[in-house]
Amino acid sequence: MKLEAVNLEENDKKEIYLEGVEFPLSLIKQVFVNEDDSIGVLYLVTSDLTITYKQITTIYRKRWKVEEYHKSLKQNVSLSKSPTKTVDSQANHFFASLWGYVKLEVLKLNSKLNHFALKSKLYIKALQQSYLEWQSLKPF
Repeated sequence: MKLEAVNLEENDKKEIYLEGVEFPLSLIKQVFVNEDDSIGVLYLVTSDLTITYKQITTIYRKRWKVEEYHKSLKQNVSLSKSPTKTVDSQANHFFASLWGYVKLEVLKLNSKLNHFALKSKLYIKALQQSYLEWQSLKPF
């Protein structure tokens, strides 16, 4: 049976069994409005049968912030693209990546833009400056 076929309203919690899982799970349906005014639906599952709908969504919201943090570290400050070989250079790359993340956070607070928008804006500005410099060079 598909999740969409389960009769579950928002704010409800249902005990379910999944094939291959030997214990019961709690399933909730979270409905929300996206920034573009479209409707989003998340089905969240936990093995803790004692927690409430509110507790499940709170835990998920906190966990999602950790996912955003790791995604930004990997994609915006290139933590995972370290070409380093020695412990010292790896430590330096790690520190520089964390410092880059902190700077993006400060810019995010001041500009109200997310890390991806900030990186894009910085990249475009760097390209513009590079092009201006290229135009100013005199041919041989």
